[in-house]
Formats: sequence, C-alpha cells, structure tokens
Amino acid sequence: MAANWRTPAVVIVCGCLIAAVAFGPRSALGFFLTPLSSANHWGRDVFAFALAMQNLLWGMAQPVAGAIADRFGAIRVLCAGAILYALGLVLMAHSTSAAMLDLSAGALIGFGLSGTTFPIVLAAFGKILPAEWRSTAFGLGTAAGSFGQFLLSPLAVFLMDVLG
Repeated sequence: MAANWRTPAVVIVCGCLIAAVAFGPRSALGFFLTPLSSANHWGRDVFAFALAMQNLLWGMAQPVAGAIADRFGAIRVLCAGAILYALGLVLMAHSTSAAMLDLSAGALIGFGLSGTTFPIVLAAFGKILPAEWRSTAFGLGTAAGSFGQFLLSPLAVFLMDVLG
C-alpha cells in the first residue's frame, strides 16, 4: 500500500520539478555578477573563476554521483545534492570574499549540481518507470530543465528589482 504514490505520473512530475529547480537558479547566476562584484569591489575575474570552478567540479563529480546513485539510490543522491546546492546558494548570497564565493558558487553549487541534474533524474526514470513510459519521461525531464531556465531567469531579475 505504501508504494501506491509511485505511479508513473507522480514519478515524472517529481523528476521534472527536480530538473526545473536544478537548472533554473544556475541559469540565473550571471545576473548576480554585477551586483556582487560591485558590492564587494571584485573584478569580473573573481565571479568568472567561481563559475568556471563550478562547471569543472560539476563535470568531475557527475560520474561519482552516478555511481553513488546506482549503489545507494537516486533519492539519497538527489537529497544530498539539493542540500549542497541550497547551501551554496545561501552562502553565495552572503559572500564577502573571493574564497567564500569560490566555496559557495564554485564548490558547493558544482557538487550540488552533480547530484541534482539530468543524469541522476533520467537514470531514476530508467530504473523506476515501465518501458512504455521511459521515452516520454526522458523528453519531459529534459524539457523541464529548459523550462526551469526559462522561468527562473526572469524571476531572478524581477526579485532583484523588487528586493534589491
């Protein structure tokens, strides 16, 4: 009875929400370059280095996150990735030094992305869903990541204008 919530539709909706939320904030990070750099008197190189570090760590950690998901389950990896990602976003908002920005926007968000992005979500779809649902789920999950980028970029600009 406890597994009744694991219908294909619920699994797909949850996976799509994860993909949208994982890619949305990442796509909006560029909007924070000018305000963070101005507030902290940084050059563009400081922010660029943190985001370059994020991309490199994301790519290097992705196979490890996938292996851990295969061994211990995607839900654990998704939860750990979400915690790292959220912590990175919070610390990034309060960064006052280049080292803190590297830790938050670079390392924490980079490792968080490796635990919350397409390979983990799509692999979970492949394991959990019946074969007849997989291609639809893969398409919807991929589209949801793009929709998150489409939705959260203007939302970030709006929030910056309203809240500062």
